[in-house]
Amino acid sequence: MNTTTTNETIQTFFQDLGIDAGHTSKSLEAMAAVNQRYLRDMKLNVNGVLNSASMTKKEAAILALSIAANEKNDILIAAFEKRANAEGANAEEIAETHACASMMALNNIFYRFRHYMHANEFYNKQPAGLRMSIMMNPVMGKPLFELMSLAISAVNGCERCVTSHEHSVKEQGASDQRIYDAVRLAAVIKGLCTVM
Repeated sequence: MNTTTTNETIQTFFQDLGIDAGHTSKSLEAMAAVNQRYLRDMKLNVNGVLNSASMTKKEAAILALSIAANEKNDILIAAFEKRANAEGANAEEIAETHACASMMALNNIFYRFRHYMHANEFYNKQPAGLRMSIMMNPVMGKPLFELMSLAISAVNGCERCVTSHEHSVKEQGASDQRIYDAVRLAAVIKGLCTVM
């Protein structure tokens, strides 16, 4: 792959995602300078997870948005909001996606601490004292909200939250394949955030 092909790969990738063609980053520049094959792999991985057979295009876009929000990547937040809107997501669902990312950021820290300190009965017996009413009746529906919570928790590395949300998602009727594909999507979008 030559530099021209590499730059074309980046440009078509950005076009597919709705990202300004002029966007660049140190990571993208470093890979493009040495004809990095990974750029093609990244494009194929992102396209693959956004077109998973186990979820709708709207669901995939909303899940991708949740990871971009979790990673505070404004370029990808804008791209995935636009994609989610194009697939039928409304303003309430978009806002709830951002709220879910924020809520899981705090939950993942809190419950990871409790998990690390499992031998300390005081920490584990205290009420969390955290308001999470959004979880009770989410606009996007409980199955997708729980799947999103699981995906974000996987990215943030909270075993207790991953286990809890995986159980809840299964109670909502999700298959192992749907769960696997959601976590795979989260991993790929996290990787994309790293180079953007």
